[in-house]
Amino acid sequence: MEFDVVIVGAGPAGLSTAIRLAQQAKTAGTEISLCVVEKGSEVGAHILSGAVFEPRALNELFPDWQKMNAPVTTSVTHDHIYLLKNETDAQKLPNFLVPKTMHNEGNYIVSIGNLCRWLATQAEQLGVEIFPGFTAADLLIEDDVVKGVITGEMGVARDGSQKDSYVPAMELRGKYTVFAEGCRGHLGKQLIARYELDKGRSPQHYALGFKEIWDVPAEQHQQGLVVHSAGWPLQDDTSGGGYLYHAEGQQIVVGLIVDLNYSNPHLSPFEEFQRYKQHPVIKQYLQGGKRVCYGARAIAKGGLNSLPKMTFPGGVLVGCDAGTLNFAKIKGNHTAMKSGMLAAETIFAALQQDKAGADLTEFAAQFEQSWLFDELFRSRNFGPAMHKFGSFWGGAFNTLDQNIFAGKLPFTLKDETVDHLTLRPAAEVPKIQYAKPDNVLSFDRLSSVYLSNTNHEEDQPCHLKLADAAIPVSVNLALYDEPAQRYCPAGVYEIVEENNQPRLQINAQNCIHCKTCDIKDPRQNITWVTPEGAGGPNYPNM
Repeated sequence: MEFDVVIVGAGPAGLSTAIRLAQQAKTAGTEISLCVVEKGSEVGAHILSGAVFEPRALNELFPDWQKMNAPVTTSVTHDHIYLLKNETDAQKLPNFLVPKTMHNEGNYIVSIGNLCRWLATQAEQLGVEIFPGFTAADLLIEDDVVKGVITGEMGVARDGSQKDSYVPAMELRGKYTVFAEGCRGHLGKQLIARYELDKGRSPQHYALGFKEIWDVPAEQHQQGLVVHSAGWPLQDDTSGGGYLYHAEGQQIVVGLIVDLNYSNPHLSPFEEFQRYKQHPVIKQYLQGGKRVCYGARAIAKGGLNSLPKMTFPGGVLVGCDAGTLNFAKIKGNHTAMKSGMLAAETIFAALQQDKAGADLTEFAAQFEQSWLFDELFRSRNFGPAMHKFGSFWGGAFNTLDQNIFAGKLPFTLKDETVDHLTLRPAAEVPKIQYAKPDNVLSFDRLSSVYLSNTNHEEDQPCHLKLADAAIPVSVNLALYDEPAQRYCPAGVYEIVEENNQPRLQINAQNCIHCKTCDIKDPRQNITWVTPEGAGGPNYPNM
């Protein structure tokens, strides 16, 4: 199938790209063929974000979005920020000690999954074709130019044979292809390597973000309240922070972000999240409530220093596939949308000039002249400061940088250490004792995965590929007590005994597509590839 533009991923970046392209075509009175391919069973099924939403890009995309009934209705009313000193004590920070980027006046508490469903409706009304349940499994490259993508086959058995339900792959060809797969997109990863898009850049840095939705008693609910925290339970060189947002309908979203540059292989980000909910500052809002949804997703947080060249012959990377998130704000949806809109404007101009397959060099200039670049530039020191100086002194530096110098200090901090190389040998660091779940505030992995509505066709090839099947035991278990057992938030990886010998078991059906294994494996031995279309989580409103 041939299109003018093929877009991979129906998240905020991909849908904004499609909408902006369609809007320009409508204004110019020309026709343009657009398709969006989405691996989730429906638009929004694989979308997970906090989320406090800054409407800046939405204002540009649809100035009258409020009249159009966009699901952006819960205004932030109060910001509370705490330094959690230990499991019981906390210090609420006054506003003047908080970086301005963490203030949320004018922002909204939203479900980005529901916002994407709304954006998809707007896109379809503009003539965009959206194909949910189809994966972009491979790149289509000819003469070193990206010509589109190849969808994944359906109905392939674990042994590689074709089942009765077999559906062959399709070529989706485009004059330009936009990659909006989200953080650590598997095609984006290949493109960055093939075209050396990250040459001269700092390595990308990542975090693992958890999220739960709770129904809570009315007396504990304060619609519009935003709570952020730093400190406990994350200690030593483990940075990150927690959040708790009072959404509409007597629901609270709560989560923890754990930076993936941690060094203790005994650390379990999932268990740290369970501990986090026991802190009195958080517990006061959740007790007596009921957990109704769970999910987790990796976050690209390197910012401007780690941003690769976003264009290559025949296409462009947008949103978290490139890493446009502003970690100083803990927000990436408005930046993803803006990156997609800039890509759309560059591509539309190229199509009007009857260009196809060129490297969209004009995009770099448009990007650098936009508020997106300015925002990322002002926040460039935030992450490196936290990594170099820790949560307390890093936070103090960032308050000074943002509140006094507006992000324009005459130097740039950098973090050149790759996240997967930070683990120390298990024998050199203390083990961490985690309490058993109480099934009131804390839970186990499998009951959590159940709430993510995750499912994969069991009889299909495993989508978690090992480059060397021996490494999990010979290297990772021997040196690091196989950290995959702990960093995976879904219980995918287990060490089991077989004939009195340890073996790595991969429970691929549990996978919630967070991509943490692809990022944190110390030997980069695991590669995440797309499973059969529509597999994975089915988030209702994350």
